[in-house]
Amino acid sequence: MQLQSMYQDIILDHYRNPHGRGLRDPYEAEVHHVNPTCGDEVTLRVHLDGETIADVSYEGMGCSISQASVSAMYDLVVGRSVTDALATGESFMTLMQSKGDTAVAEELEDELEDAVAFAGVSKYPARIKCALMSWMALKDASARALAATPTGGQA
Repeated sequence: MQLQSMYQDIILDHYRNPHGRGLRDPYEAEVHHVNPTCGDEVTLRVHLDGETIADVSYEGMGCSISQASVSAMYDLVVGRSVTDALATGESFMTLMQSKGDTAVAEELEDELEDAVAFAGVSKYPARIKCALMSWMALKDASARALAATPTGGQA
C-alpha cells in the first residue's frame, strides 16, 4: 500500500507541476489527440535536431492521469533519439498491459523512471487510454516530423 501511495504522489506532482508544458517554437510537427471516452486532450509539438528529439512542447486538459503522463513522458524523451524515445513508449505500453503486475513494474522501473508510477493505472482499462494518449501523440508527431525533414529524418 505504501508503494501505491508513493506512485499516486508522483502522478499528482506531475499533474500540479507539469514538466515541459507550453507550446514552443520551433517545431517540425504538431498533433492534436483527444480521448473521446473522457474528454482528455493534448496538443503536442515535436522539434527535432536530426533524429534527436530536441524538444517536446504541449498544452492539454483532462484528468490528472492524462496530464501527468505527458509530463513524465517529456522527461523521458527530450534529448533522446526518436528510435529510443519510441522504444521507451513501447515499454510504457507494456506497463499499461501488465494489469498491475508488480514484477513488470519492477523490471521497467529504471527505464521508465517516474512513468512507472502509472503501473496502478493498468488495473483500470478505462484509464489506460488516459495514460497512453500522450505517447500516441508523440508517436504520431515524431513520424510527421521525420517525414517533414528534407532528408526524411536522416542526419
